[in-house]
Amino acid sequence: QVQLVESGGGLVQPGGSLRLSCAASGSIFSINAMGWYRQGPGKERELVATITSGGGTNYADSVKDRFTISRDNAKNTVYLQMNSLKPEDTAVYYCNAAIRTGYSWPNTYWGQGTQVTVSS
Repeated sequence: QVQLVESGGGLVQPGGSLRLSCAASGSIFSINAMGWYRQGPGKERELVATITSGGGTNYADSVKDRFTISRDNAKNTVYLQMNSLKPEDTAVYYCNAAIRTGYSWPNTYWGQGTQVTVSS
């Protein structure tokens, strides 16, 4: 069994910063790509950022130069540093990871989500 647990969400004023964390636990053999997605009110879930096991990153245009994704492979944890937050960043943020639990193809796992609200 594999679990992804997010933390770090909350209420912040426009221009502020937050750091999200997502820790994977359970019967993990290896973790390939990890990422963050978000779903705003009345919107579909969208990609925010991804990071490969080797550290290669990819960002949505809307968050480039403001958000930074990183990971600690020893801790099976991915982070999202969010700076210069805007009201339109308000959403539930979900962690995602491609995890192998043995000598097989990786499966995709999701966290439960953490609320980020940007408001004055």
